Order: sequence, then structure tokens, then C-alpha cells
Amino acid sequence: MVSKRSGVTEPFWRDKVVAGVRRACQGRPVSEDSLAQLGQRVEEAIRAKGAAEIPSNEVGLAILGPLRELDEVAYLRFASVYRGFESLADFEAEIEQLKAEKGES
Repeated sequence: MVSKRSGVTEPFWRDKVVAGVRRACQGRPVSEDSLAQLGQRVEEAIRAKGAAEIPSNEVGLAILGPLRELDEVAYLRFASVYRGFESLADFEAEIEQLKAEKGES
């Protein structure tokens, strides 16, 4: 079960994860197969925690890593909503972090 900020709990649905990531990937060269694999990775990470209930923010965190590997632009789109980017500086900081991790300047 996933507990949302509102206090509501709902079952974990891999399809819901894939649908959210698909929106972030619109117009990007990401295949349906890649989305399905990402959904599977996220579900496996959630189930590996062994908890009966997991906060929705942990689901979001489980999505960010695989999505960053899959497509950086889609990752930025998803992260901007998930983390609530409010300014250009938020995007710039995230881009700088991506570059640093890749060894770019």
C-alpha cells in the first residue's frame, strides 16, 4: 500500500508509475519497453523494502534514479514536478548536479 500526503492509502500500481513517467517522456526517444522495464525496477525496489505501507514520496524517489539513467530531459521534467521546482535556479542546480555526476563542466 502507498500512503499519500493527504492520508489516503491506495494499492501500489506499476501501471500508475509507468503512466506518470510516460508523461515526463512525451516527445522523447523512450520506448514502451523501456518504460515497462523502469516500472518493473521501481516495483522491485518498493517490494524489496518489505514494508506493508510505503509513503508516496518514497515511490517518487524510487522513480528518479532509473528515470535519470533512462532520459535526462524526462528526469528533469519529472523531478521539477515531484520536487516542486519554483524557479530557473532550481533547474540550474539540478542540471549542474547532473553534469557533476557525469564529469562534465
